Amino acid sequence: MSWYLIILIIILVYLLISLGVYFFQDFLFFKPEKLPKDFAFNYENLNFDEYILDLKEDVSVSGIHFKVEKPRGIVFYLKGNSRSIKGWGKFAVDFNRNGYDVLMVDYRGFGKSTGKRTHTALKEDLQQVYDLIKEKVPEKYIVLYGRSLGSGFATKLASVNHPRMLILDAPYYSLSHVAKRYLPFMPISWAIRFPIPTYKWLKYVQCPIHIIHGTSDRLIPFSSSIKLSSVNPDRLRLHPIIGGGHNNLHNFPSYHKVLDEVLKGDHKHEFDITRSSLHFKRKRKT
Repeated sequence: MSWYLIILIIILVYLLISLGVYFFQDFLFFKPEKLPKDFAFNYENLNFDEYILDLKEDVSVSGIHFKVEKPRGIVFYLKGNSRSIKGWGKFAVDFNRNGYDVLMVDYRGFGKSTGKRTHTALKEDLQQVYDLIKEKVPEKYIVLYGRSLGSGFATKLASVNHPRMLILDAPYYSLSHVAKRYLPFMPISWAIRFPIPTYKWLKYVQCPIHIIHGTSDRLIPFSSSIKLSSVNPDRLRLHPIIGGGHNNLHNFPSYHKVLDEVLKGDHKHEFDITRSSLHFKRKRKT
């Protein structure tokens, strides 16, 4: 076999892989859990309402509003890339016990939400939901919380709106940056359809910014938050969770202490860890 043929084969394989990354990245980045329309959410000791928001033709967003009496504000919680809000609802307790309502939504194709996912469509959907929130709640009482995948979208919302606060949990510098880490030989700059450039949006955020990140996170390394902390340093505070990974921060009392301090603005208060998601148990169906 000649060298020309070998080079040609290598080029063809490279192009095929690049095209595969481009056309199938939706399956690489998103791990949705779909739920039937009649699925009943069930959370013990949590007061909540379910909503189906029809945003446009063939596009609906499923959401759960976890409520408390006399809320001091509302947390718009943007979750990670796996499962549905069925598995994420338990984390509402961490905000409810601090006096905040919580709204969680599923992205297109997750849970009961419908519609084709695109970078632009996801941003537009979340802005529409945010607009609905601020029709009911002044922005000075809205807290944006973005977890992993949701951190980029939360940052985008904060950059073009005026929430009280932005909290990022295990954020990435950009999704392109994450992809490049796992596919260093790919032309990510043109192949990725969901770049989600957190760092670009972060510099336009005008509210206080808190980043919470585990130092032992292997999926999105702690170094990404260190890089982000230099983008908007006057408004940003980085809270490392020593030994924390990507999916287990709620197992660390230090995470709950930081969250309580951030939400209450009090660095000396006592907190009850037994009322957090660390000890949350979903009610079993009988």
